Amino acid sequence: MPPGSPVRGGTVVPVSDLIFLDSAGSSIPPAEVVDEVVGHLRRETEIGGYRAAAERHDDVEAGYGVLAELFGCEPSEVAFTDSATRSWLTAFDAVVLGEGDRVLITEVEYGGNAVPMLRRAEETGATIEVMPSDRHGQVDVEALDLDDRVKLISLVHVPTNGGLVNPVAEITAKVREAGALVLLDACQSAGQLDLRHLDYDVLVCTGRKWLRGPRGTGALVVRNDARRRMRPRLFDHSAAEWTAPGRFAPRDDARVFELWEFSVADRLGLIAAAKYALAKGPDVIEAEVTARAARLRDGLAAIDGITVRDLGERRCGIVTFTSDRVPATELKDRLWREDVAVTVSQRGSTLIDMTRRGLDEVVRASPHYFVTDQEVDQALERISRSAR
Repeated sequence: MPPGSPVRGGTVVPVSDLIFLDSAGSSIPPAEVVDEVVGHLRRETEIGGYRAAAERHDDVEAGYGVLAELFGCEPSEVAFTDSATRSWLTAFDAVVLGEGDRVLITEVEYGGNAVPMLRRAEETGATIEVMPSDRHGQVDVEALDLDDRVKLISLVHVPTNGGLVNPVAEITAKVREAGALVLLDACQSAGQLDLRHLDYDVLVCTGRKWLRGPRGTGALVVRNDARRRMRPRLFDHSAAEWTAPGRFAPRDDARVFELWEFSVADRLGLIAAAKYALAKGPDVIEAEVTARAARLRDGLAAIDGITVRDLGERRCGIVTFTSDRVPATELKDRLWREDVAVTVSQRGSTLIDMTRRGLDEVVRASPHYFVTDQEVDQALERISRSAR
């Protein structure tokens, strides 16, 4: 079987069987990932979950180093979770906020982040403020309003509804002057962009998107200096030792954000996905994904009645568009019938940005490196036909 071949229904098939343009939703795992997950589940049926976990203890422990290499951090700064949402909620809940404190967000903030921020603002008296965008649609670094009341920057690296890439290095450099924490939402960038040299305090990501890992997996990176400024509240006896009837001692690493129970099979699958990405090379992946998306974006711009909706001075692997003739959801359904897998981003997922641009929904296509140029061209032909 070719390395990285997807598996459907237990059978390895060529990627070309379906033109898969939805890695920003839930990508197709490599066979190596599926083998890890299914193999461990089978082992659990043979000897039970505890003994099977004991057999793979060293592999799970080594996973912290694998993710550290992928994210350019220390193993002590890595925690495993069951989703990007769990990572984000756990980290955000540990940020100390009080009356008058300011939390800054981007115009492309994700709904799953915005709702808990608004709720906590009600509880603490903190304010949620939107950072202005420049003419490209990305954060306007020069217009940042920073003071010592700014406690957190919620920075979406790549939004769910478009291909722009926010300038993390420039934003973080300016934020450092104010002493605020930078929480980087890398849900749509981990696995398609090389993150190893970025500066941030906290990073959250999922396994199921560009990393090509299992659903129900995620990661959380908390830099050691940042962790000492945070107060995690949601932890159990794996994150802290019960030292006396009335005392406990939290861990002194990022695993203080983990819970004891987890799927060993899925975690092994995520580790396998990270190894797969490292073997290919994060820089190589970034170049190939960016090239596939640029080919698709240029082809869409040439189709009569199609409008490309991507913002950003720098663009990545997400390509969004609308049709003058066919609503986005209907166009998505037509394309699925044509064996082209895309999805739709709705207004509620990025409310501020979509409202500002007068958009209710956009078709989202996200070709990974395993999508060939020929498949991109075939997808363009089917999009042109389906949008009539």
